[in-house]
Amino acid sequence: MQIEQLNAMTKARLMVIDASAAVQAAALSLSKPGIGLVVVCDDNGAAAGVLSKSDLIRHLTSRESPAPPASALMTSPIVSCGPQDDLHTAYQTMASRSLQNLPVLDVGAKPIGVLDIRDAMRALFREEEVEEQMLFNYVTGVGYR
Repeated sequence: MQIEQLNAMTKARLMVIDASAAVQAAALSLSKPGIGLVVVCDDNGAAAGVLSKSDLIRHLTSRESPAPPASALMTSPIVSCGPQDDLHTAYQTMASRSLQNLPVLDVGAKPIGVLDIRDAMRALFREEEVEEQMLFNYVTGVGYR
């Protein structure tokens, strides 16, 4: 299964801010239900970094200036995937790096979605259930009588 098959879910989770935006803009985006990651873009619209809720919490607990731009807090370089990438491989990357969200970038590094690990798990479980049912039907001869 390719990531583009989850396009509706990944697009719904996409929040983008400009690198020069105030950190409050990222906080506002992250306060929305189902949003766990904000993609920070450069002047050309390409992904330059990401901001997570954890990044904001680390900032709030530090003694740094109260309102830096998003670029000061973002994680860069980013781990990402493309719409043609294999979902299982993306899930393994997320699990091995303890990532909850993964930006989906097009060939120009422009964000087109955000893959949530729970959505990836649900899709992979559904795929396994379908394969298991097909194997069961084959072994029991369902549809062959």
